[in-house]
This record gives sequence, structure tokens and C-alpha cells, in this order.
Amino acid sequence: METRAADSERKGEMTMSNETSVEWTVTGMDCGSCAGKVRTAVERLPGVSQVDVTLMSERLRLILDEGKTTRERVEAAVRSLGYGVAPRGAASEDGGGATQAQGGAAPGFGTPSQSWYRTGKGRLVIGTGLLFLAAFALSFLVGDEVARWAFVAATVIGVAPIARRAINAARAGMPFTIEMLMTIAAIGALFIDAAGEAALVVFLFAVGEVLESVAANKARDGIRGLANLVPKTALLEVDGGTHEVAAGSLRIGQTVLVRPGDRVPADGEIARGVSGVDESPVTGESVPKLKEPGDMIFAGSINTEAALHVTVTKAAEDNTIARIIRLVEEAESARAPTERFIDRFSRVYMPVIVGVALLVAVLPPLAFGQEWDIWIYRALALLLIGCPCALVISVPASIASALSSGARRGLLMKGGAVIEAAATTTHVAFDKTGTLTNGRPLVTDLIPVAGTEAEVLSVAAGVETGSSHPLAEAILTRAKADGIATPAASDARALPGKGAEAVIDSESAWVASPRFAESSGVLDDEVRSIAARLEGEGKTVVAVFRPNRLLGLIALRDEPREDAADAVRQLKALGIKSVMLTGDNARTAAAIAGRLGMEHRAELMPEDKVAIIREMVANDRVLMVGDGINDAPALATAHVGVAMGSGTDVALETADAAILRNRVSDVAAKIRLARAAMSNIRQNVAIALGLKAVFLVTTVLGMTGLWIAIMADTGATVLVTLNALRLLGFNPEREA
Repeated sequence: METRAADSERKGEMTMSNETSVEWTVTGMDCGSCAGKVRTAVERLPGVSQVDVTLMSERLRLILDEGKTTRERVEAAVRSLGYGVAPRGAASEDGGGATQAQGGAAPGFGTPSQSWYRTGKGRLVIGTGLLFLAAFALSFLVGDEVARWAFVAATVIGVAPIARRAINAARAGMPFTIEMLMTIAAIGALFIDAAGEAALVVFLFAVGEVLESVAANKARDGIRGLANLVPKTALLEVDGGTHEVAAGSLRIGQTVLVRPGDRVPADGEIARGVSGVDESPVTGESVPKLKEPGDMIFAGSINTEAALHVTVTKAAEDNTIARIIRLVEEAESARAPTERFIDRFSRVYMPVIVGVALLVAVLPPLAFGQEWDIWIYRALALLLIGCPCALVISVPASIASALSSGARRGLLMKGGAVIEAAATTTHVAFDKTGTLTNGRPLVTDLIPVAGTEAEVLSVAAGVETGSSHPLAEAILTRAKADGIATPAASDARALPGKGAEAVIDSESAWVASPRFAESSGVLDDEVRSIAARLEGEGKTVVAVFRPNRLLGLIALRDEPREDAADAVRQLKALGIKSVMLTGDNARTAAAIAGRLGMEHRAELMPEDKVAIIREMVANDRVLMVGDGINDAPALATAHVGVAMGSGTDVALETADAAILRNRVSDVAAKIRLARAAMSNIRQNVAIALGLKAVFLVTTVLGMTGLWIAIMADTGATVLVTLNALRLLGFNPEREA
């Protein structure tokens, strides 16, 4: 899937033969057409390839052959369009060329929001507004003739920077831009003696650009706020004392003191101390968790009770919040099919609107003897109302808001393509161990056959030493609790879907499923019936055996998560079917699935899971939920692969989506969020096209003029953006 690009290889600058990957921050982009203009302008430069421009993260990334085009030339091309540009991570400029500091910005998410009146667009609003008011005042003081020339001057001065951007865009191969349409409309209005209206239109256009900028920055602020969760300073422990250092300077292996009430400055492991930790800033989980020595802790979490000494395990640029921000930023590149369609549509739509406007201007006067001024005026208004800004931004604004809303609740999705796919989900396939269950099974029964309980447990622990499988960890934990010595083992290896084997005391030993033990000829009818009884109780049974002799059986039970049954119920309420896929035996699977109220498929090898998912995706829209490691092939086969995990690298990077809170009910929440995003997109498209349709008709009929046209265009863009921002407050956990 296109969302799986390895962002680790696209970060910073990377030399590939004579080419280099370079990133800039581009400020002043407020709608989808802005990003399109930047992309088109730099794509035309020699030696430039793989151009990626993202609106919400304000990023320009490309592959550059500096032997053909310098970085300065790329920056000049961007500035000529009226946007600020600076190397990623450095100080950046606003759209008017003013420099902004990067301090406090989220890594990769541009600059902090700046007061509108300090920006280039803000200064244009103030300037055009004062010119218009001065001309308007003159109309009362000295008469209409002088006022007309004052309005002409206000129009020319106000439209000059807009015209300059339009000409630069045309030179870059983009003749049909809103700036060009605005310039034609304003100058055309002067020629038909509508100077006052022309000046008003220029002012309203400037106001609209500022409103679009404010709305776009509101969407970006949701992600910028994540970065602000990490404190700027930390108390570093040195020689028995502490001193304050910048959190960004912390290195792996250093120890920091986190006092009660402080935010954790880095991802780390608790070295000393026991305290409740509020992880809601990272995972959205509202209930504080008790953290003890050896437990992992996230940057941005809040220590609620007692002092903690934390050993740093990740550098600042790799902590969980930084990776979430990067993931959301990268997700913008994975555009939804709907967004790609609208981009293609808008490229055709603009020339068509210009053609229609031209026909409106010339056809009635030439064919029917109508007045030229009237129909030229209507054609100019048609140009303004036809601008597709609202339509182009309708999808990315909603996607960005949904990604931001999800990230704050531990619901990560890698782009619009994933959101669109998740919204159409009809079936959810769950792995069992660690997904539907807690992943912490306990030994419940020890049944010796050809040995004592201690011998069965000892051999089993020897075989499982070093394994990270939940069943292996449960056996090792029980052996340690019972004081059983673990014998040395060699040639240990996993048997996927069957168990594990090793050599202990010069003889092979196995810990495996009863089915595998039966195929090895060590199970008799009596033992088989005991295993069946235990499995019927919802327990997982493993056989411990040597060549030709069974030592005994070990039964373990992994309880379903507390919210698993409710999660299945919520999915059913959404019209989605659930199925559990497990390598466990059929009786255990049936017992657990029965308690949860879902279908199940048992005794599956990893390749069997892939085959089942492949069958399902042929007819249904399938979302697969697993642990992100053992289930990687099945996750990749589903339309959407969701990894359960508490902020691990795997959970964040291997699947299409991740759930950080380890709550099964978040699967339903993720689907609700995706559906809400798609509903929001449909609303935005309806608003954009609906307003266009209404005002196109009223303009041609002469019911609305230039200033109404520009207000309708700007209003549609602002309405669409504000509607998208509603997703920031959407609560996907609330059932409809």
C-alpha cells in the first residue's frame, strides 16, 4: 500500500549518486491550489524530481541534482509565487518574506501561528483597506470624478502584488490561477468603469486570503500542540546532583529526575521510583498507570505522585511524540483516492471556467446585440466565482483534521488512503493472543505423565529460554516462581504454528501443540481426552515431550481483554462482522470466541492467516488487527492493517494504522473517525460545488456582481476549512 513508504529513508538529506534529497519549509500555503502551484513551479526546473508538497505540514521535499539546479534557484522559484521558504528546521519566512523563528514549532510542522496583521497577507489587507476607505471618503468630499481616479489608484496599487504573483505563476506554466483570474477581473472592471467595485473586490480578495490563512493555521495548531507536550528542559542527574539542561540535548543512557507534576522530557525506562503516570497526552488514556522500575515511559506523560528517576532510551528526535508527528506529516503524502480525483478534476475545471467566461463575454453581444459592458462584467464575476480553491482544499483539510484528532487519542492512521479504506470496512479480523486477549497467559494446570511436575516445568523452561512468545514467558515465570532450575539448552528454534524445540542434556525436547505431539506419536487416548477437556475450558494446552515419550501437559489461559466483548458489540452496531484468527486449538478458540460473541478460525499457521485474509478481501473490505510483528504478513494482505501496541516502533511503523492504548474498543473508534472524516469530505465537496453552482447561475443572470462573487469564493473556502476543523473536536469513542 502506498502508505508503507519507509520514512526513515526520506528524512533530512540523503545522497544518491549525484542527487540529494532536500527539504524546505514553505509558509503562506493556505489551500490545495497553493501546494499545487509550488509543486508545478519546481517540477519544471532541470534536475528536480520526486517533488512532494504537503499543505498542512508546509513541507517541500524533492530530489535535486545540484549540478543542474541550485537550492537557491529552487527557493527563488517558490518565493516568486509569493510564499516564504527556508531549509527544513531553520528560520522560515511568511508569505510576504518576513522571517519567523522556529522556536516552539512541532518538528516538521512549520512555524508557530503568527498574528495575521504581521504577515504579508495581513499587511496587504490593511493597505488595500486603507486605500479603499480613502477613495470612498473622497467620493463624499470632492465628488465622483476625483473619487473614481482614487478608486483606480487603490485598485492598481492593491492588485499589483497579486498580478506579480499571477505573472510569475504563468511563467512557471500555470496561467489559470486565482491570482490571474483576480487580476483580469480587477483590471477588466476598470475598463468598464466599475472602479469602485474593482477596489472593493481587491480588498475582499485580500481579506479572504487572510481568513484562509487563519483557518489553515488552526488545523496545523492541533499537531503543533503535540510537540508542546514535551517540556523544553530536563533535570539531568550528574554526580549525585541535578542541573537543568535542554530536553533536546539529552542522550541515550543519561538519567533524569521527573518530579511530581512534571512532564517526562524523554522516552525512557524507570530506574528508580514508583508513581502513577498520566499518559493521556500521548495515548489518550485518561486513567493514570502505575509505573515501577523497568517500566517504559513516554515523553510528554505527566508524573502524578512521586519522584521518578528515568533512564533515557530514545533521542529527542526519535521519541514517541516526535514519531507520531512525523507519521502524521508523512501521512499527508499518502493522499486519498478522492483527493487525487479532485486534483485531476480541478486541472480541467479551471480552463473550462475561463472558456465559459469568455463565451459569456462575447456571445450575447455578438449574437444578440446585447451591451458589451454588461456581459463583460458578468464574465469577470464568473471568473471569480469559478475558482476551485474550496473544492481543492475540501479533502486535505478534513484528512489533516482527522489525523490530528486521531493522534491525540492514540488512533494513528497513515494518510487519507488509509482513512478512506477504513471508512468502508465491512469485516474486522483479529489475532487472538495479545490483541483480543491480554497477552499475559498464566499456567493453570501441570499434568505430569512420564515425570514429575518439576521435571515437566524444568524441561519446558529450558526449551523456552530466550523466547519472547507470551506462552513461553508464562512458563518461564511459573518456573521461576516455583524455584525450578532452568537447564542449559542448545540448538533452540521456533517451529512456526507448532511450538519450539531444543537440545537439553544431549537429547531433543519439544514444547508444542497437542496436534504436533500426536503427529510425533507420543499422545495416547487418555492424554488426548485430558487435553480436550482443558481446551474445552478455554485453556491453551502444550505438550512437553522427548523422543518417543511424553513428559506431561501444561495448560495456560490468557483472559480476554476487559473491553473485547464490548468492542465486538460496537463493531456489530456499526454493521461490521468480526472474526478471530488464531493458531490455538479449535476448542480453546471456540470457548474464547463464544464468550466474545464472534466467529473464529483456529489452528492456523501464519500462511493460513494470509490465505484467509486473501479470501476475505476478494469480496469484502477487511481491516486486520494484530501485534505488528507475528501478524505482519496478514496485516499487509488486508485492506487496512492495524497494529496494537503502546508506542513501539513496530506499532508506529509497520502497519497502515496503530492503536496506542491497547484497547480493542479503539478499533471501532478508529472506524467511526474514518467514517466521520469521509462524511465531512462529502459535506465539504457539497458546500464547494453547491455554492459554485448557485452563484454561477445568479452571476450569468446578472443577479450577483463582482464583490458578491469574490465573497462567495472566499466564503466557500473558509466554510469548508471551518467544517473540516469540526473533526478536531469529534469524539470517536462516543457511540451514535
